[in-house]
Amino acid sequence: MEKHDAKRVAIIIEAIMESRLRQALEGAGVTGFSVLPVLGGSGRSGSWRRDDTVSRGGGMVQVICIIRPEKLDAMLEAAFEVVDRHIGVVTISDCQVLRADRF
Repeated sequence: MEKHDAKRVAIIIEAIMESRLRQALEGAGVTGFSVLPVLGGSGRSGSWRRDDTVSRGGGMVQVICIIRPEKLDAMLEAAFEVVDRHIGVVTISDCQVLRADRF
């Protein structure tokens, strides 16, 4: 079975910023992604849990997308415009996909 190189980008951001991030990704040509709730974590401000948050943002979400390597820079530039001014973590890892035509 043939495997194709790709990039997996995971962005954790405040839930209230999800729609702006979606728009930025779509504007950069990202055709697919998944959004997952983040249940809790720990960072510079200490530990937190989603069900303990009282902000109107409702905690954090993780947006995951798998893209072709040549689309990575444009996607990161668009995402960073949103993430730069807000709480957020961006990770990038190498991965492989079986159906490259979907990415």
